[in-house]
Parts: sequence; structure tokens; C-alpha cells
Amino acid sequence: MRAAIPSPSQGVWHLGPLPIRAYALAILTGVVVAILVGRVRYKKRGGNDELVLDTALWAVIFGIIGARAYHVITDWQLYFSEGANPLDALKIWNGGLGIWGGVGAGTLAGALYLRKRGVALGPFADSIAPGILLAQAIGRLGNYFNQELFGGPTTLPWGLQIDPVHLPAGYAPGTTFHPTFLYEMLWNLGAAALLFWLDRKKKFAGGQVFALYVVFYALGRVWVEMLRIDKAHIILGLRLNVWTTAAIAMAGIVAYIILGRKAAATTVQPEVSAAPQNAGAIAHAKDMTRSTQIEEDRDTVEQRLQINQTDKLENR
Repeated sequence: MRAAIPSPSQGVWHLGPLPIRAYALAILTGVVVAILVGRVRYKKRGGNDELVLDTALWAVIFGIIGARAYHVITDWQLYFSEGANPLDALKIWNGGLGIWGGVGAGTLAGALYLRKRGVALGPFADSIAPGILLAQAIGRLGNYFNQELFGGPTTLPWGLQIDPVHLPAGYAPGTTFHPTFLYEMLWNLGAAALLFWLDRKKKFAGGQVFALYVVFYALGRVWVEMLRIDKAHIILGLRLNVWTTAAIAMAGIVAYIILGRKAAATTVQPEVSAAPQNAGAIAHAKDMTRSTQIEEDRDTVEQRLQINQTDKLENR
């Protein structure tokens, strides 16, 4: 028997009546890693690291909603075609998150929250960018445990074994498939390492590191999407997600160029306090006070001299 990657025997464990799903654990672990990395990087940029957790709460909630909505919209036939159960659209634990819906909704929610707090977006986005790639790499383990979103058949030594219950129609038992979850994991880890390295070696304008994250991730998703065999809408011979990802990669490149021209700071700029702004007025007031004191002291000395002279004349 040729070498292959075995699929997990199960993706759900039960603690009494409580199901513990590998898919959810993978997503939650990724979120925690992204927050920890983001806090460290944002603090080094001069920001308040507690803001990362506050923002993440909004970004994650709306990111999951957006990711599920994108999946349901683009794969509507799974839930709204004849014989399908529309309520299955709510069963997020069974898998099915459209990454671009999650990135878009999460980014928008986070940006609105930061704007409300009066925080510059560039330094914050640059701080969290590599951590998001790490989170996405970890999250792909959920697809592995769910035995979903794999690629076409392959005889390569790292082909992925799929249990009969998850085997697509038309494929013989024992067929191995491209482990696209693994390909994307490795791509994301490499892209994260590259972002860390570039951010240390090169001086970027505010927001450019995040733009590079979008470009790097999108480029990886293009070729991974082209390997997958799960059902998808086809436009001009390509999967819908291929077109979407390619468009987002181009948008990331354009954003990188525009942000470079704006040359905004990628570190948090300290707020200018009221004291420096009023330094001139304060100094002037001190000078006026000093001059008034000198004049009062001079008047006092003159009065004393006059009193002394008067006393001498009277004593004569």
C-alpha cells in the first residue's frame, strides 16, 4: 500500500452531553494566537495592547457571521435547492466558512470600532497582519478533521485518505486526494514568516504590511482553489472563488501603492499634550509674574529708604 496522510477517525468528542468539535477548537486556537501576536506587535509600535483584545471581540463575531454568509450565498444550492434543508445554513459547526466574507466583515467591524475610539488604523492593521495568517493556518486543521475541501485525486506520497462516508461520488474507495488544507497551512506559515522578516528589514508606510498580507494570502488561495473539487459556481471555466481571490489580490496591490504614497506612520504617534501647546503662554505668564515681583520689591526698598531718611532728619 502506498504512503498517504490518514484522515482523523473523528472530529467530535463528547464531554457528557457537550460536543467538543475540532473545527471550533481550530478556529478558537487561531484567534487566540492572532490576539497574542497582535498585542505584542502593537505594543512595540507604541499602542495600547489591550485595544487588540477589545477590537478582536467585534472583528471575530462579525467575521464569523460574514464568513458563514459568504459561504451560504456562494453555495446556496446546498441549503435552498430542492431536497435541501434551509436550516442547515445555521449549522456552522458542520463546516462552511467563506474566508473572504470573514476577512471583509471582520476588517470592517474592527475598523469601525477603532474609528469610534479615535485610533489610527494603519499601525493597528500592520500589527495584527502576521497573526491573522497564523490564525488562518491553524484554522485549516478544521477542514482536515471535517474531511472537507480537499483537492483532486493524486498518487503523491502525501495524498490524503478520505473515509468512505466523506468520499465524493464517482471516486473509488482508497483514492487519495491533494491535501489542500496542508498546502494552505504551509503557504500561510511561510507568508507569515516573510511578513515578520520584511517588517523588520524594510520601512513601510502605515497600512502597507496589512496590504501585503492580503496580497500574499490571496496569491496562495488562487492556486489552492484551482486544486479543489468540491462543488462551486464556475465562471468562464474558473471557480467563483478564483475570480474573487484574484480581484482581491489586485486590490491589495493597489492599496499597497496608494498607502506608500500617503506615507502615513506605521507606529502609534504620541498625543500632543496641552502643556507643550501652551508652553509659550505659560512662559510669558511666568515672566510677567517675575517682573511684577521685581517691581514690588523695588518699591518696598525705596519706601524703606525714604522712611530711614525721614527718621534721620527728625533725629537731628
